[in-house]
Amino acid sequence: MSRSVWLLTGLIAGTVAVAPLQGGSEAGTGPAKITITDRELAVTRVNVGPAGTSPGDLEVVRVRLLERGTLATIGHAELVCTFVDDRRSRVCRGTYVMPKGTLVVGGSLLYRQFYELAVLGGTGLFDNARGTLTVTRTARRPVRNLVVFRLVG
Repeated sequence: MSRSVWLLTGLIAGTVAVAPLQGGSEAGTGPAKITITDRELAVTRVNVGPAGTSPGDLEVVRVRLLERGTLATIGHAELVCTFVDDRRSRVCRGTYVMPKGTLVVGGSLLYRQFYELAVLGGTGLFDNARGTLTVTRTARRPVRNLVVFRLVG
């Protein structure tokens, strides 16, 4: 065999041997619990089907994120939900923008008064974060929620 064939064979073998080690990335965030509050700014419904709630309708929620205790604004969040039935079931994706980075969440929910979503990732301080987001309604007028992120990495 020629030298170039051996070189190419070695390169391919080396790539195959190293590829499994390159697959994962380290989380930039260690275990952490972040507890804040939010205040709902707007809820917009987009009706794409028959009158009333039906599959495919959208719900867009915007909130202001507040430091717990002082109620100083520390960021904002947007949540977009698509209804999957004619009642309450919806699939949601959201972004929480905070001073040191963002967290992306997603999952299914029935009631916006209490729900849990998966933390799918993030940027900045929260680079590649994983964990859960739990939201619990604490007031109705104006709508306020307790927001708890439990990050595992």
